[in-house]
Amino acid sequence: MGTDPVKGPFRTCPHPTLRALIVRQVALRPLTFLTALTIAAFSQAQQNDVPFQRDVYEGIERNAARIDDRSLTGLKPVLESRVDVTGAMGYRVDSTRYFYWLTEKLFRDHLLDVREGDLRLTLDPLFRFEVGLEQGDATPYADTNRFYQNVRGFRITGDLGPKVSFQTMFHETQAIMPQYLFRSALAIGAMPSQGRVKFPAVPKMDFGWSQSSLSYSPARWINLQLGHGKHFVGHGYRSVLLSDNTIPAPYLQLSLLSNNGRWHYTTWHTKLEHGVRPDDRLPTGASSESLFWWMRARFDHLGVQLGRVELGLFESTIFRNIDEEGIRPFDALELNPVIGVNTAVNGFGGEYKQLVGVDLRIKVVDKAFVYGQFGTDDPEQERYAWQAGLRCFDVGLKDLNLQLEYNTAVPFMYMDDPVQLAYMHAGSPMAHPMGANFSEVVAILEQTFRERWRIQAKLNLATYHRDRTATDNHGSDLDKPDIAMTDDPPLDQELMYLDVNASYLFNPKTNLRFIAGVTRRDLSNAPDGQQSTLIHVSVSTALFNRYYDL
Repeated sequence: MGTDPVKGPFRTCPHPTLRALIVRQVALRPLTFLTALTIAAFSQAQQNDVPFQRDVYEGIERNAARIDDRSLTGLKPVLESRVDVTGAMGYRVDSTRYFYWLTEKLFRDHLLDVREGDLRLTLDPLFRFEVGLEQGDATPYADTNRFYQNVRGFRITGDLGPKVSFQTMFHETQAIMPQYLFRSALAIGAMPSQGRVKFPAVPKMDFGWSQSSLSYSPARWINLQLGHGKHFVGHGYRSVLLSDNTIPAPYLQLSLLSNNGRWHYTTWHTKLEHGVRPDDRLPTGASSESLFWWMRARFDHLGVQLGRVELGLFESTIFRNIDEEGIRPFDALELNPVIGVNTAVNGFGGEYKQLVGVDLRIKVVDKAFVYGQFGTDDPEQERYAWQAGLRCFDVGLKDLNLQLEYNTAVPFMYMDDPVQLAYMHAGSPMAHPMGANFSEVVAILEQTFRERWRIQAKLNLATYHRDRTATDNHGSDLDKPDIAMTDDPPLDQELMYLDVNASYLFNPKTNLRFIAGVTRRDLSNAPDGQQSTLIHVSVSTALFNRYYDL
């Protein structure tokens, strides 16, 4: 090792205190496992997952759409070492000369990027500073028509040689949100896709969440992960099988890849919480911090490459670990890693919650594919959900991309009795965020100019069939048992959600953007507080998906 342990872009770091910190951290010998996990989680590594965010995966899906590409992307996030990341955001080569250390950090590099032998560490700040103005009557909601989000956090990634990688990121948020989001968070106790919410003063909200993983690949064909995060099944904007709509959950995962790359099998074990409201806590005493009602689950996914067709098979099992008698004995099926066995043993009418489905992508030409999904949790009762979609890249113009998608779920899909076995986590549906008994069309059109400028328009048109009262049950609310409770017709509501925005990308490593846009939400048969016209401006990093279009 040379006398200067700092390599790469930080060898000319102008700040002496910062440089001394880097030198001290890199020079530590040996690094303990805990120190490595804490510091190194900010890296972009061979065995780390590609951050699951739509802007990042645009390039991944574009590459995978080529007819000669054999990448399997039906289960996300994907390992960096198992897909073609060429040209994808955060991975494309930027040969522009920026001349100054500050402009390099702003437009191209990680804030910290340390490389020493087989060790690589990166660190980046994460934030979202957004202000919005409601054009209309928001006075039923604490007499305000101004909204904001104040998000601060960080991301650390690292490589310890070519086989071990790790990453972590954390966000802390204070916000005033549009009334429909505030009411939703108040009802379920969490902000969907983010974290559990505290209400220090109405309408202010405070929530935070973290995500991390330790990834080990002793050989190319096998990977082991221990983490706290989310998964997504499919190629669409939504998923009717498993989405990233819920808050992160702990998991232990094994994935296998065939030598020819034609099939990819993943199985993981996780622990879920039915809800995070005060009445979702277990009756274990008078403590206000009793555990929430929890259950363990097993998920399995098999992806197979068949030329132009990628076929995915999916199975989930939510186990009943707690009943009226308390904690139940451990069931060895929780450790079963073979897809299909749990459903065969338990059946759809058994004591555990089973959901199975198929996911399909068919490449039409190099830059276009169609996709779809079908899922069921009780074929005898004709309970199912399905999806159909089309995605095209470079539609007539370079970097003009189009996505069209249809999603639907019949009444009582994903529901169960007891309700703690419903297909949900922390109060939010684990598949489509609209729950069940709905239909939706999504259209997304976006044009990128010179890799930095972008105009985007997204339209959601949906039909809800909801309960009129708390005692009704028309099969739309997953937090109710799957038993019809009324003969009265449901409340039909039509949703129109339109977001048009323009943005400038500063740094692709963190998807740091300046964004200005207008959002309009119309919901029929709903009070004025559920309608919204929001003009918003933000400076934001984005490495995960937020879903406010519901």
